[in-house]
Amino acid sequence: MTKRHVHAAIVFGAVLVLAGCSSTTTSATDAKTDTDKKEAATPAEPVLAKTAFWEMYSPARQWAKDVEVLTLTSDSLPGFKVENGKAPLWTAVFVSPSLMRTRTYTYAIADNLPAVHKGVDSHPDAPWSGATSKSKPFATLEFQVNSDGAFDAAHDKAADYLKTHKDLPLSFYLASAGNSPNPTWYVMWGTQKSGYLAYVDAVTGKVLNK
Repeated sequence: MTKRHVHAAIVFGAVLVLAGCSSTTTSATDAKTDTDKKEAATPAEPVLAKTAFWEMYSPARQWAKDVEVLTLTSDSLPGFKVENGKAPLWTAVFVSPSLMRTRTYTYAIADNLPAVHKGVDSHPDAPWSGATSKSKPFATLEFQVNSDGAFDAAHDKAADYLKTHKDLPLSFYLASAGNSPNPTWYVMWGTQKSGYLAYVDAVTGKVLNK
């Protein structure tokens, strides 16, 4: 093989390598574009409490290894409402007994700027004075019943009331307080002044008499 042939072979090989790299890069870019288009085309939907909670728990665990849960609250967003145990916005308050501080996280399915950002968002931590009879942290293992289970139990309890009080806004609040040994779901239709409130044990799923 002459030097000219060798040079030609090297050039041809380089062209093939570059073509392969260009093809691979283009394929990866196209795949990402397709994924982005699919995500954009898929409408956002409210999620269950545990779906949002575990998304928030991961960064909270990085913040403090001994992190515990203080509260978990549902909320609505423009164009989305709380229904059937699902919510477009969940807010979790975590505490660290070793740091004696608290930190709040939110999980939202859509932006509502400037206050709410899509996905997980953290807020600056603050001092925590410790557990009280009205506000006690609880471990993640005690969070057994998801919000849809709490909704089903509460809905059965409120069935008669809801027959004549339709379309009331629904909200969920999870906390550990009072004499209950386990954290409790507070499932409310309407408001505290005008509405119906049911209490559901977050471990057993049973409606509590309060």
